[in-house]
Amino acid sequence: MAWVILAIAVVTEIIWALSLKWAATLGTWQASIVPISLSFLNMALLAFAMRGISAGTAYAIWTGLGAVGVIIGGIFWFGEKVNAVQIGFMALIVIGVAGTKLFSTS
Repeated sequence: MAWVILAIAVVTEIIWALSLKWAATLGTWQASIVPISLSFLNMALLAFAMRGISAGTAYAIWTGLGAVGVIIGGIFWFGEKVNAVQIGFMALIVIGVAGTKLFSTS
């Protein structure tokens, strides 16, 4: 169950980070409520996942997949550009996350 919660936390992390850019483009205090609310939810989910997964493993997976997800989301929703070298490094992050999960004792 902890791994499912961590997966939800990763998705929430991606949505949170992308909502920061969205709120910045609108520039209203009302839009800022979205990333602030998601931040609380995100931290709660990560903390809950850490009850069944070691902190280092959960955090590495959360940040790694979150970073890759935000890059991909930025490409699709904000038209951000990436080059082949960046894609290669994103692949390395995913490989590292997979290795962290595969060799986890949790």
